[in-house]
Amino acid sequence: MVDRPTPGPQGRPRSANGDAAPDPRTGGGRPLTIGQVCKLLAPEFEDISISKIRYLEEQKLLHPRRTSGGYRLFGADDVERLRTILRLQRDEFLPLRVIRQELAAGRGREAPRVGGPTSDDDAVDDRPVEPPSVTGPVELRAGARPLHTLEALCEDTRADAALVKELRDFGIVRGTTTDGVVLFDDEEREIVRAAVGLAQYGVGGRHLRVLRSSADREGALLEQLVGPALRSRSPERRSEAVDALETLTATITRLKHLLLVRDLRRLVA
Repeated sequence: MVDRPTPGPQGRPRSANGDAAPDPRTGGGRPLTIGQVCKLLAPEFEDISISKIRYLEEQKLLHPRRTSGGYRLFGADDVERLRTILRLQRDEFLPLRVIRQELAAGRGREAPRVGGPTSDDDAVDDRPVEPPSVTGPVELRAGARPLHTLEALCEDTRADAALVKELRDFGIVRGTTTDGVVLFDDEEREIVRAAVGLAQYGVGGRHLRVLRSSADREGALLEQLVGPALRSRSPERRSEAVDALETLTATITRLKHLLLVRDLRRLVA
Protein backbone atom coordinates (compact mmCIF):
# COMPACT_ATOMS: atom_id res chain seq x y z
CA MET A 1 0.00 0.00 0.00
CA VAL A 2 1.31 3.48 -0.91
CA ASP A 3 1.71 5.90 1.98
CA ARG A 4 -0.15 9.14 1.33
CA PRO A 5 0.75 12.51 2.82
CA THR A 6 -1.33 13.34 5.88
CA PRO A 7 -2.39 16.84 6.94
CA GLY A 8 -0.16 18.51 9.50
CA PRO A 9 -0.67 21.67 11.61
CA GLN A 10 -2.17 24.64 9.76
CA GLY A 11 -3.18 22.36 6.93
CA ARG A 12 0.42 21.74 5.82
CA PRO A 13 0.66 18.19 4.43
CA ARG A 14 3.15 15.86 6.01
CA SER A 15 4.92 12.87 4.57
CA ALA A 16 4.70 9.39 6.04
CA ASN A 17 7.69 10.04 8.31
CA GLY A 18 6.05 13.17 9.75
CA ASP A 19 8.21 15.76 8.00
CA ALA A 20 6.44 18.84 6.64
CA ALA A 21 6.05 18.81 2.89
CA PRO A 22 7.91 21.58 1.05
CA ASP A 23 6.13 24.90 0.71
CA PRO A 24 6.70 26.14 -2.86
CA ARG A 25 6.29 29.81 -1.80
CA THR A 26 9.00 29.76 0.87
CA GLY A 27 11.38 27.04 -0.21
CA GLY A 28 9.95 24.26 1.94
CA GLY A 29 10.07 26.08 5.29
CA ARG A 30 13.86 25.86 5.44
CA PRO A 31 15.92 29.07 5.75
CA LEU A 32 17.09 30.24 2.35
CA THR A 33 20.27 31.95 1.25
CA ILE A 34 20.04 35.26 -0.60
CA GLY A 35 20.73 33.48 -3.88
CA GLN A 36 17.95 30.97 -3.26
CA VAL A 37 15.51 33.78 -2.41
CA CYS A 38 16.44 35.56 -5.63
CA LYS A 39 15.84 32.38 -7.64
CA LEU A 40 12.54 31.69 -5.83
CA LEU A 41 11.09 35.14 -6.58
CA ALA A 42 12.52 35.59 -10.08
CA PRO A 43 9.46 34.12 -11.87
CA GLU A 44 7.22 36.73 -10.21
CA PHE A 45 9.61 39.70 -10.18
CA GLU A 46 11.80 40.01 -13.27
CA ASP A 47 13.96 42.78 -11.83
CA ILE A 48 14.86 40.95 -8.62
CA SER A 49 18.59 40.74 -7.98
CA ILE A 50 20.92 39.96 -5.12
CA SER A 51 22.10 43.56 -5.05
CA LYS A 52 18.50 44.78 -4.78
CA ILE A 53 17.80 42.49 -1.83
CA ARG A 54 20.98 43.72 -0.15
CA TYR A 55 19.92 47.32 -0.77
CA LEU A 56 16.51 46.73 0.83
CA GLU A 57 18.29 45.28 3.85
CA GLU A 58 20.54 48.35 4.01
CA GLN A 59 17.39 50.49 4.06
CA LYS A 60 16.17 48.52 7.14
CA LEU A 61 13.23 47.01 5.27
CA LEU A 62 14.51 43.45 5.62
CA HIS A 63 16.07 41.81 8.65
CA PRO A 64 17.37 38.34 7.74
CA ARG A 65 19.34 36.53 10.39
CA ARG A 66 23.04 35.92 9.93
CA THR A 67 25.09 32.81 10.44
CA SER A 68 28.30 32.90 12.44
CA GLY A 69 30.07 33.21 9.11
CA GLY A 70 28.04 36.27 8.13
CA TYR A 71 25.76 34.59 5.58
CA ARG A 72 22.17 35.83 5.35
CA LEU A 73 19.38 33.35 6.00
CA PHE A 74 15.78 34.21 5.08
CA GLY A 75 12.84 32.54 6.81
CA ALA A 76 9.29 32.26 5.51
CA ASP A 77 8.31 35.62 7.09
CA ASP A 78 11.33 37.31 5.48
CA VAL A 79 10.37 35.96 2.06
CA GLU A 80 6.75 37.14 2.41
CA ARG A 81 7.91 40.57 3.61
CA LEU A 82 10.21 40.86 0.60
CA ARG A 83 7.40 39.75 -1.71
CA THR A 84 5.16 42.50 -0.26
CA ILE A 85 7.87 45.15 -0.72
CA LEU A 86 8.45 44.16 -4.33
CA ARG A 87 4.73 44.20 -5.09
CA LEU A 88 4.30 47.67 -3.57
CA GLN A 89 7.19 48.91 -5.70
CA ARG A 90 6.03 47.28 -8.91
CA ASP A 91 2.25 47.64 -8.69
CA GLU A 92 1.83 50.89 -6.73
CA PHE A 93 5.14 52.66 -7.44
CA LEU A 94 5.53 53.55 -3.77
CA PRO A 95 8.84 55.02 -2.55
CA LEU A 96 10.68 53.09 0.11
CA ARG A 97 9.83 55.43 2.96
CA VAL A 98 6.11 54.96 2.25
CA ILE A 99 6.57 51.20 1.97
CA ARG A 100 8.27 51.30 5.36
CA GLN A 101 5.17 52.99 6.79
CA GLU A 102 2.89 50.45 5.11
CA LEU A 103 4.85 47.58 6.63
CA ALA A 104 4.86 49.22 10.06
CA ALA A 105 1.08 49.52 9.80
CA GLY A 106 0.83 45.77 9.22
CA ARG A 107 0.38 45.60 5.46
CA GLY A 108 1.37 42.21 4.13
CA ARG A 109 1.62 40.74 7.60
CA GLU A 110 -1.08 38.20 6.82
CA ALA A 111 0.60 35.96 4.27
CA PRO A 112 -1.64 34.16 1.76
CA ARG A 113 -2.70 30.78 3.05
CA VAL A 114 -1.04 27.82 1.37
CA GLY A 115 -2.25 24.25 1.45
CA GLY A 116 -5.96 24.81 2.04
CA PRO A 117 -8.00 25.72 5.14
CA THR A 118 -6.43 25.32 8.57
CA SER A 119 -9.28 23.05 9.62
CA ASP A 120 -12.37 21.34 8.25
CA ASP A 121 -14.51 24.02 9.91
CA ASP A 122 -12.89 26.83 7.95
CA ALA A 123 -15.15 28.29 5.28
CA VAL A 124 -13.78 28.63 1.79
CA ASP A 125 -13.41 32.30 0.85
CA ASP A 126 -14.18 32.52 -2.85
CA ARG A 127 -14.59 36.28 -3.02
CA PRO A 128 -12.75 37.93 -5.92
CA VAL A 129 -9.35 39.34 -5.06
CA GLU A 130 -9.28 43.12 -5.01
CA PRO A 131 -6.74 44.64 -7.40
CA PRO A 132 -3.95 46.67 -5.81
CA SER A 133 -4.76 50.25 -4.94
CA VAL A 134 -3.84 52.69 -7.68
CA THR A 135 -2.67 55.28 -5.20
CA GLY A 136 -0.95 54.75 -1.91
CA PRO A 137 -0.54 57.17 0.97
CA VAL A 138 1.35 60.34 0.13
CA GLU A 139 4.20 61.41 2.40
CA LEU A 140 5.60 64.85 1.62
CA ARG A 141 7.52 65.70 4.76
CA ALA A 142 11.16 65.72 3.84
CA GLY A 143 13.47 63.30 5.55
CA ALA A 144 16.85 61.78 4.88
CA ARG A 145 16.32 60.36 1.41
CA PRO A 146 18.69 57.72 0.03
CA LEU A 147 20.55 58.81 -3.08
CA HIS A 148 21.62 56.52 -5.91
CA THR A 149 24.37 56.81 -8.46
CA LEU A 150 23.60 56.32 -12.14
CA GLU A 151 25.21 52.88 -12.05
CA ALA A 152 23.14 51.76 -9.05
CA LEU A 153 20.00 53.27 -10.59
CA CYS A 154 20.47 51.36 -13.83
CA GLU A 155 21.26 48.09 -12.05
CA ASP A 156 18.20 48.35 -9.81
CA THR A 157 15.71 49.40 -12.49
CA ARG A 158 17.28 47.62 -15.48
CA ALA A 159 17.34 50.92 -17.32
CA ASP A 160 20.18 51.73 -19.67
CA ALA A 161 22.12 54.95 -19.36
CA ALA A 162 20.69 56.23 -22.67
CA LEU A 163 17.13 56.05 -21.31
CA VAL A 164 18.09 57.88 -18.13
CA LYS A 165 19.80 60.57 -20.21
CA GLU A 166 16.67 60.93 -22.34
CA LEU A 167 14.52 61.26 -19.23
CA ARG A 168 16.85 63.96 -17.92
CA ASP A 169 16.88 65.78 -21.26
CA PHE A 170 13.07 66.04 -21.16
CA GLY A 171 12.90 66.97 -17.49
CA ILE A 172 11.24 63.74 -16.34
CA VAL A 173 14.03 63.19 -13.81
CA ARG A 174 16.67 65.72 -12.87
CA GLY A 175 19.12 64.25 -10.40
CA THR A 176 21.36 66.23 -8.08
CA THR A 177 25.01 66.82 -8.87
CA THR A 178 27.29 66.44 -5.85
CA ASP A 179 31.05 66.65 -6.28
CA GLY A 180 30.62 66.04 -9.99
CA VAL A 181 28.49 62.91 -9.48
CA VAL A 182 24.81 62.84 -10.47
CA LEU A 183 22.66 61.27 -7.77
CA PHE A 184 18.98 60.29 -7.90
CA ASP A 185 16.55 59.99 -5.00
CA ASP A 186 13.97 57.25 -4.37
CA GLU A 187 11.17 59.03 -6.22
CA GLU A 188 13.29 59.48 -9.32
CA ARG A 189 14.37 55.86 -9.14
CA GLU A 190 10.72 54.77 -9.21
CA ILE A 191 10.04 57.17 -12.09
CA VAL A 192 12.84 55.50 -14.03
CA ARG A 193 11.45 52.07 -13.11
CA ALA A 194 8.04 53.06 -14.53
CA ALA A 195 9.71 54.50 -17.64
CA VAL A 196 11.48 51.18 -18.23
CA GLY A 197 8.10 49.43 -18.27
CA LEU A 198 6.67 52.02 -20.67
CA ALA A 199 9.72 51.77 -22.93
CA GLN A 200 8.70 48.19 -23.73
CA TYR A 201 5.71 49.71 -25.54
CA GLY A 202 7.78 52.27 -27.40
CA VAL A 203 7.12 55.11 -24.95
CA GLY A 204 10.17 57.34 -24.60
CA GLY A 205 11.09 60.44 -22.68
CA ARG A 206 9.63 62.77 -25.29
CA HIS A 207 6.24 61.10 -24.91
CA LEU A 208 6.32 61.64 -21.16
CA ARG A 209 6.56 65.42 -21.48
CA VAL A 210 2.77 65.62 -21.39
CA LEU A 211 2.80 63.95 -17.98
CA ARG A 212 5.54 66.28 -16.81
CA SER A 213 3.52 69.30 -17.95
CA SER A 214 0.39 67.94 -16.28
CA ALA A 215 2.27 67.44 -13.00
CA ASP A 216 3.60 71.01 -13.19
CA ARG A 217 0.08 72.40 -13.65
CA GLU A 218 -1.30 70.33 -10.79
CA GLY A 219 1.56 71.43 -8.56
CA ALA A 220 0.83 75.05 -9.39
CA LEU A 221 -2.86 74.55 -8.53
CA LEU A 222 -2.06 72.96 -5.19
CA GLU A 223 0.42 75.71 -4.39
CA GLN A 224 -2.34 78.27 -4.92
CA LEU A 225 -4.57 76.37 -2.50
CA VAL A 226 -2.17 75.77 0.39
CA GLY A 227 0.86 77.93 -0.42
CA PRO A 228 0.00 80.76 1.99
CA ALA A 229 -0.48 78.33 4.87
CA LEU A 230 2.79 76.56 4.04
CA ARG A 231 4.58 79.90 4.37
CA SER A 232 2.91 80.73 7.68
CA ARG A 233 5.06 81.55 10.69
CA SER A 234 2.92 79.23 12.78
CA PRO A 235 4.41 75.69 12.96
CA GLU A 236 0.98 74.30 13.71
CA ARG A 237 -0.56 75.94 10.65
CA ARG A 238 2.30 74.75 8.44
CA SER A 239 1.86 71.20 9.71
CA GLU A 240 -1.87 71.33 8.99
CA ALA A 241 -1.11 72.65 5.50
CA VAL A 242 1.22 69.71 4.80
CA ASP A 243 -1.49 67.29 5.94
CA ALA A 244 -3.97 69.00 3.62
CA LEU A 245 -1.49 68.94 0.75
CA GLU A 246 -0.93 65.18 1.17
CA THR A 247 -4.68 64.57 1.15
CA LEU A 248 -5.23 66.79 -1.88
CA THR A 249 -2.39 65.10 -3.77
CA ALA A 250 -3.78 61.61 -3.17
CA THR A 251 -7.29 62.74 -4.11
CA ILE A 252 -6.19 64.40 -7.34
CA THR A 253 -4.13 61.36 -8.32
CA ARG A 254 -7.13 59.12 -7.77
CA LEU A 255 -9.37 61.49 -9.73
CA LYS A 256 -6.94 61.52 -12.68
CA HIS A 257 -6.96 57.74 -12.70
CA LEU A 258 -10.76 57.61 -12.74
CA LEU A 259 -11.01 60.16 -15.55
CA LEU A 260 -8.45 58.26 -17.62
CA VAL A 261 -10.19 54.91 -17.10
CA ARG A 262 -13.54 56.44 -18.03
CA ASP A 263 -12.16 57.83 -21.29
CA LEU A 264 -10.22 54.69 -22.21
CA ARG A 265 -13.23 52.47 -21.72
CA ARG A 266 -14.70 54.13 -24.78
CA LEU A 267 -11.91 52.53 -26.82
CA VAL A 268 -12.97 49.01 -25.87
CA ALA A 269 -16.73 49.55 -25.72
